[in-house]
Amino acid sequence: MKELRKFVVPEVVFGSGARTLCSRYAVNFGSSRPLIVTDPGIIATGLVDETAAALRDSGLSPVVYSAVSSNPRDSQVAEGRACYLERGCDVIIAVGGGSPMDCAKAIGILAANGGEVTDFEGIDNVRSPGPPLVCIPTTAGTSADISQFAIINDAARRLKFAIISKTAVPDVALVDPDTTYSMDPYLTACTGVDALVHAIEACVSTASSPMTDLHALEAVRVIAGNLAAAVRNGKDEEARTAMMFASMEAGMAFSNASLGVVHAMAHSLGGLLDLPHGECNAILLNSAIDWNYAHARDKFTAIGRVLGIEPGAFAEGGGTAIIDWVSGLLETVGIKPGLASRGVTRETIPELARNANADPCAVTNPGPLDEATIGELYERAL
Repeated sequence: MKELRKFVVPEVVFGSGARTLCSRYAVNFGSSRPLIVTDPGIIATGLVDETAAALRDSGLSPVVYSAVSSNPRDSQVAEGRACYLERGCDVIIAVGGGSPMDCAKAIGILAANGGEVTDFEGIDNVRSPGPPLVCIPTTAGTSADISQFAIINDAARRLKFAIISKTAVPDVALVDPDTTYSMDPYLTACTGVDALVHAIEACVSTASSPMTDLHALEAVRVIAGNLAAAVRNGKDEEARTAMMFASMEAGMAFSNASLGVVHAMAHSLGGLLDLPHGECNAILLNSAIDWNYAHARDKFTAIGRVLGIEPGAFAEGGGTAIIDWVSGLLETVGIKPGLASRGVTRETIPELARNANADPCAVTNPGPLDEATIGELYERAL
């Protein structure tokens, strides 16, 4: 309790209709030409048209950059920066899941600092904060609207790298559960498990604290009680709201406590093979729990308690009860195990392990890591 800790979150508005406040914030930031960063899938939902119309009704002239892919590329960040500068934009509004929000963060960093996006790879390498950033998340899982992380795919190196900086924390997060109703069941499952992994890794992180544990454990509890229902019925208002709340809580936890080996390995997978991030996390989670349990036994016991697992159910050698619970959840929500079926081979594991071992998320993993250990964890997940 006496250790020095810093806890940073954006201004958050949570609840049905929160997205409609976007134009008010843009005006308050003094904007005249905001840049909306999004992707084609969100364009198709009509949410961007709704947001742009509200901005125009407030006297603003929004510009849209929508060429963002899953696992956003460094080239897309450069294009977005050029769009921002050439069109004379002054505020950035991210509408979408983790990919548009991460891309928007990086666009703002480049707009303020110049250079290439790879110049800011790592921790605390951003000199000047970007322009005001408003995030409207549309998935319940990534928490990019809350966090100080931006994850970008370096196409040349075929890896996803992290920019971790307080300057990457958005100014405002408009967290509106209504935006998640268009998510299909599998996307709901993958993003929901991503939020679960955020919470678990934040809780067992070597940089965790009572402040972050409070949010992490609550996120685990809420996800456990609502993810299956949200997957089963995407129009379930209670489940959708609960999952959006849990995603926000998990973001508050991991943004301040960081993550661990699951995310380090998932970033490596996403960069090399362009696999969906949440799916990667889901497949890798149990091998990481098995490795980390002995190094964070008390924390895993706390996690098990909020899952309803009695402490006596834990095997002496590892967190078998939690692993069994996770396996049951993945089966229920339709995420099949096995990296091999996603194109991972034993021949690709050395490169995956090398990149994962260099990822900043590996630094706060409770169990000691090296390339050989990470390679073994990939092997277990094949």
